[in-house]
Amino acid sequence: MVSGLIRHVKVIEDDGNIVEDKMWQVTPSHDKPHGYKYSLAYIVKNKRIIGYDNGESKGDHRHYKEHIEPYQFKDLKKLTEDFYNDIREYKEREL
Repeated sequence: MVSGLIRHVKVIEDDGNIVEDKMWQVTPSHDKPHGYKYSLAYIVKNKRIIGYDNGESKGDHRHYKEHIEPYQFKDLKKLTEDFYNDIREYKEREL
Protein backbone atom coordinates (compact mmCIF):
# COMPACT_ATOMS: atom_id res chain seq x y z
CA MET A 1 0.00 0.00 0.00
CA VAL A 2 1.19 3.47 -0.84
CA SER A 3 1.11 5.74 2.19
CA GLY A 4 1.64 9.45 2.45
CA LEU A 5 0.19 12.91 2.37
CA ILE A 6 -2.93 13.18 0.21
CA ARG A 7 -3.89 16.79 0.88
CA HIS A 8 -2.67 19.80 2.81
CA VAL A 9 -4.49 23.11 2.56
CA LYS A 10 -3.83 26.07 4.82
CA VAL A 11 -5.68 29.34 4.37
CA ILE A 12 -5.22 32.45 6.50
CA GLU A 13 -8.38 34.49 6.16
CA ASP A 14 -8.42 38.29 6.01
CA ASP A 15 -9.35 38.47 9.69
CA GLY A 16 -6.42 36.22 10.65
CA ASN A 17 -8.48 33.08 11.24
CA ILE A 18 -6.86 29.89 9.97
CA VAL A 19 -8.43 26.99 8.09
CA GLU A 20 -6.15 23.99 7.76
CA ASP A 21 -6.80 20.46 6.61
CA LYS A 22 -4.32 17.63 6.32
CA MET A 23 -5.05 14.08 5.18
CA TRP A 24 -2.78 11.08 4.81
CA GLN A 25 -3.29 7.59 3.47
CA VAL A 26 -1.95 5.07 5.97
CA THR A 27 -1.92 1.35 6.44
CA PRO A 28 -5.28 0.34 7.94
CA SER A 29 -5.02 -0.35 11.67
CA HIS A 30 -7.21 -0.86 14.71
CA ASP A 31 -7.71 2.89 15.24
CA LYS A 32 -7.71 3.79 11.52
CA PRO A 33 -9.57 0.88 9.86
CA HIS A 34 -10.45 3.05 6.85
CA GLY A 35 -6.75 3.69 6.12
CA TYR A 36 -6.75 7.47 6.59
CA LYS A 37 -5.24 9.81 9.13
CA TYR A 38 -6.56 13.37 9.19
CA SER A 39 -6.45 16.64 11.04
CA LEU A 40 -8.76 19.50 10.10
CA ALA A 41 -8.93 22.66 12.19
CA TYR A 42 -10.53 26.08 12.18
CA ILE A 43 -8.58 28.47 14.41
CA VAL A 44 -10.11 31.76 15.59
CA LYS A 45 -7.96 34.16 17.65
CA ASN A 46 -5.38 31.39 18.20
CA LYS A 47 -8.00 28.97 19.57
CA ARG A 48 -9.33 25.85 17.83
CA ILE A 49 -13.07 26.33 17.39
CA ILE A 50 -13.76 23.40 15.04
CA GLY A 51 -11.68 20.31 14.51
CA TYR A 52 -11.90 16.83 13.09
CA ASP A 53 -9.14 14.32 13.71
CA ASN A 54 -8.28 10.74 14.53
CA GLY A 55 -5.17 11.07 16.63
CA GLU A 56 -3.39 7.97 17.84
CA SER A 57 -5.73 5.68 19.81
CA LYS A 58 -8.47 8.32 19.96
CA GLY A 59 -10.57 7.22 16.98
CA ASP A 60 -12.54 9.48 14.68
CA HIS A 61 -13.90 12.49 16.55
CA ARG A 62 -15.04 16.08 16.20
CA HIS A 63 -14.24 19.14 18.30
CA TYR A 64 -16.66 22.06 18.47
CA LYS A 65 -15.45 24.75 20.83
CA GLU A 66 -14.93 22.87 24.13
CA HIS A 67 -17.11 19.88 23.18
CA ILE A 68 -15.69 16.61 21.78
CA GLU A 69 -17.86 13.90 20.25
CA PRO A 70 -17.37 10.77 18.15
CA TYR A 71 -17.44 11.28 14.39
CA GLN A 72 -18.81 8.67 11.99
CA PHE A 73 -16.20 8.64 9.22
CA LYS A 74 -17.63 7.73 5.80
CA ASP A 75 -15.01 8.98 3.35
CA LEU A 76 -12.69 11.95 2.77
CA LYS A 77 -15.24 13.82 0.67
CA LYS A 78 -17.89 13.68 3.41
CA LEU A 79 -15.29 14.58 6.05
CA THR A 80 -14.31 17.68 4.08
CA GLU A 81 -17.95 18.66 3.48
CA ASP A 82 -18.80 18.30 7.18
CA PHE A 83 -15.78 20.38 8.22
CA TYR A 84 -16.44 23.24 5.81
CA ASN A 85 -20.20 23.18 6.58
CA ASP A 86 -19.38 23.54 10.29
CA ILE A 87 -17.19 26.56 9.50
CA ARG A 88 -19.91 28.14 7.37
CA GLU A 89 -22.54 27.58 10.08
CA TYR A 90 -20.24 28.94 12.78
CA LYS A 91 -19.59 32.10 10.76
CA GLU A 92 -23.32 32.58 10.11
CA ARG A 93 -24.07 32.35 13.84
CA GLU A 94 -21.25 34.72 14.78
CA LEU A 95 -22.34 37.54 12.48
